[in-house]
Amino acid sequence: MKNLNRSAVKANTYTERIIQFGEGNFLRAFANWMIHEMNKQANFDGGVVAVQPINQGLIKMLNDQDGLYTLYLNGIKNGKAISEHEIIDCIQRGINPYENHTDYLAVAENPDLRFMISNTTEAGISYNADDRLEDAPQSSFPGKLTALLYKRFQTFGGASDKGLILIPCELIDHNGENLKRIILQYADDWKLGDEFVEWINDDNIFCNTLVDRIVPGYPRDKMDAITSELGYKDNLVVEGEQFHLWVIEGPASVKEEIPAEICGLNIVFTDNQEPYRTRKVRILNGAHTSLVPVGYLYGIDKVRESLEDEVVGKFLKDAIFNEICPTLDLSKEELEQFSNDVLDRFRNPYLEHALMSISLNSTSKYKTRVLPSVLEYIKRKNENPKHLLFSLAALIAFYKGERGDEKYVVKDDQSVLDFFAEQWVKGDAASVVKATLKNTAFWGTDLTQFEGLEETVTNSLESIITNGMKATLQAFIK
Repeated sequence: MKNLNRSAVKANTYTERIIQFGEGNFLRAFANWMIHEMNKQANFDGGVVAVQPINQGLIKMLNDQDGLYTLYLNGIKNGKAISEHEIIDCIQRGINPYENHTDYLAVAENPDLRFMISNTTEAGISYNADDRLEDAPQSSFPGKLTALLYKRFQTFGGASDKGLILIPCELIDHNGENLKRIILQYADDWKLGDEFVEWINDDNIFCNTLVDRIVPGYPRDKMDAITSELGYKDNLVVEGEQFHLWVIEGPASVKEEIPAEICGLNIVFTDNQEPYRTRKVRILNGAHTSLVPVGYLYGIDKVRESLEDEVVGKFLKDAIFNEICPTLDLSKEELEQFSNDVLDRFRNPYLEHALMSISLNSTSKYKTRVLPSVLEYIKRKNENPKHLLFSLAALIAFYKGERGDEKYVVKDDQSVLDFFAEQWVKGDAASVVKATLKNTAFWGTDLTQFEGLEETVTNSLESIITNGMKATLQAFIK
């Protein structure tokens, strides 16, 4: 059977306009797929040079396949469960700067280079005081990038039209601003001069971003069937869900250079990404966290099964549309569309998310993902959000570690586990609720100060303990 490469299949060649730090599953299923779509639909002519940001990586494997790989997108699309695949051909070549540092710096001399994309894990945008300009290469990603930008500055004499649009995808707040801050720190450390600093500030655009697509990655357990279906060997097959969202915060000029809209891509260009980040955390992550203790104690093990259950599914939908969405400031249409997309993602028959696998550190997750909705709802409505507080009662019950006659292990920091173990020894729902709500180490505030909140949670917890989750939830949603 033939191996996937440009001799074996027909593939397009594009102008190298994008340098990409990271060759892993996420970028290939996310950013590279979008570049591929813009190349097909809008003549974007975006060729990618992929750079391996750490010593170990996939660049050799990628080059063996001439930058080609097969992407499977599986999930709900236009209301139907769809699995589709395509060869992605936007990556033109890969460079390992640890082996070919000269080739790496030579990318800076390309007059067509316009964009930088990265995904080097959350720890990738970090400062290493030991990095030096003469290193080949620097150990940190920002160090490598600074050296490349300085080479470009020197090559083109600081020409204003040779700056880059930098679009990092690392999962940290204000990723673009943090990347720029570290680059400027290296410019100072390495004494690269005021003119270089001015060029960085004036002629390069650092975008903050929010990225969203579930990428399970390489489908190892299905590769025999996939290879048979494809008719060629591909060592870089990657799977992703159908849903995608890329929020790019930057000046309006960035949108003019990225033809996402005419391609139907879900890329949002904005001067403020915070409402979108809040929407994701409150609706997507908040729904997950609200669901876990309710669905699991109800007797369900998977996210998809929870949505398919009439009772649990209704509970979650009511929580999202009636209690979370009203606390957000985007348009009703945007919020409802995003919420429906989230529910479709939860229903994805190609992805099986175990509730227990996403229950890790549920108390801290409730604080960051759900509690802001609770407090904002109280502020705006002057009443308690009963579904989100029912979830809090279920969360307290979850930490008891019992589902009927079944015992299970809760995973959290030991201090959290010790707290709940101590409270449940008392066996009194009311005292457990009071102690939990007053634990400012959990919530950052004393939740008993909010009128009716303690009583609401206590009543739900007492019913869960006495009658069981099924009977309690069935009565609750009526």
